[in-house]
Amino acid sequence: MPDFVRRSIATLSAVLLALLTLACSDEAQRDIQRAALEKVGDLATEQMANATGAHARAGGDSGRDGKNHSRDFFSIPIEVRQLADNVYQARGVGNTQMIVTSEGLVIYDTGLAIQAAKQRRLLLEAVPDLPVTHVILSHSHADHASGAKTWLEPGIELVAHHEFEEEQRYLKELEPFYHGRNRMLFPFMPEEAPTIEILAFGGLVPTMTVDQPDILTIEQGGTVLELLPTPGAEGADNLTLWLPKEKIFFSGDFFGPNFPQFPNVFTMRGEKVRKPIEYIESLNQVIALEPEMIVPSHQDPVVGKEQIKADLIKMRDAVQYVHDRTMEGMNAGKTVYELMAEISLPPELKMTEIHGRVSWAVKSIWEYYATWFHWDTTTELYHVPRTALFPEVVALAGADALVDAAGAHISAGRNIEAIHLLEMVHEADPTHARGLAAHKQALTNMRDAAIATTNNTYEIDWLSYRLRTLESIGADG
Repeated sequence: MPDFVRRSIATLSAVLLALLTLACSDEAQRDIQRAALEKVGDLATEQMANATGAHARAGGDSGRDGKNHSRDFFSIPIEVRQLADNVYQARGVGNTQMIVTSEGLVIYDTGLAIQAAKQRRLLLEAVPDLPVTHVILSHSHADHASGAKTWLEPGIELVAHHEFEEEQRYLKELEPFYHGRNRMLFPFMPEEAPTIEILAFGGLVPTMTVDQPDILTIEQGGTVLELLPTPGAEGADNLTLWLPKEKIFFSGDFFGPNFPQFPNVFTMRGEKVRKPIEYIESLNQVIALEPEMIVPSHQDPVVGKEQIKADLIKMRDAVQYVHDRTMEGMNAGKTVYELMAEISLPPELKMTEIHGRVSWAVKSIWEYYATWFHWDTTTELYHVPRTALFPEVVALAGADALVDAAGAHISAGRNIEAIHLLEMVHEADPTHARGLAAHKQALTNMRDAAIATTNNTYEIDWLSYRLRTLESIGADG
């Protein structure tokens, strides 16, 4: 890119960002700010899409399918489509849904802050001359809730789960921790979390909340909307929306980004504990509705009552199966690692593990019931990690001998065993040339295997991150 173009973009960005800091006291000022936000969003989305493409071309996600992984969502155009007579959806990284009633518009989920202004404009152009009465948030994650500030005005009800503010609180207080982790997996993200108020995470205070087992019913302009607290796969504050007359279920992230799939009972990137039995109960609640359409806040709607019911039952039974086999194994005295290796879904319950992995669910459920102490090593109780002794082990065994042993494991297809040894070498001597080469080979083999089997987004992103760190050491050397 020529320097003058780069400077022009930087100047435009600075002007737009300055506009976003304005305190907007009336509708005209809010319109100016939304227009600036839309321009900022276009630039940011394009930048992230370009960074994603560059990362893919560099081999960061070689072999991925280009439609079912979260980073691929930046290639989705922001556009509006009509899903039913009274339902519209603005697509994007996170979708925004609009239910039309004769007395006003109800918004379900608000997408990312950088895309919300364009989504809002396109939706209100599709159905002009009606006020927004409610903004409903499926949960507190930024790709569903951070666009809410763009929608909110005096008189609009902000509706969320009773646990929303607590989930938002801890995610905000740990924002540097989580942002750093997410950026390891998704290097196209900005280096720092946004601090400008309209773009920043947090600060949302619901005017209406719902908690299980209650169902909040809103009747407006002849339309009945039922808000269902459905905690589970994306946290304690899941709030889904049901239109009983239309038989449409708005799922938010209740299933994760794909349907059907084996869910993230817990997430690898780290969050508060999620309760597996609560999720099973939530799935039973949705099965009883018998929806004819599912409208998720990622990707496309799903249509077909019988197939939806079959897939819901399959998801529930898969989670129940893994839960029950884990508890049986615990009672039989098996270790968490034995159960991670042993438990798999039977053929009739097999489903994609692109988002959640069965073996990770086993470990999550084990630790949900038995916490962090596995009762297999004394050192787990104390502050000195095993890695502290790795340099001593390498000095005793010899780095070359360990690399040779790791190479034998790699040749035999035992890449995990190889990495155990190579991580020792890396801790003692990060620049050990043969160790680096073997380590990269083992990680590449594991990533290739992940792509060929589960195609799990988090596993592939983690392995890619580890490869990037090793490649940077090699480049520096």
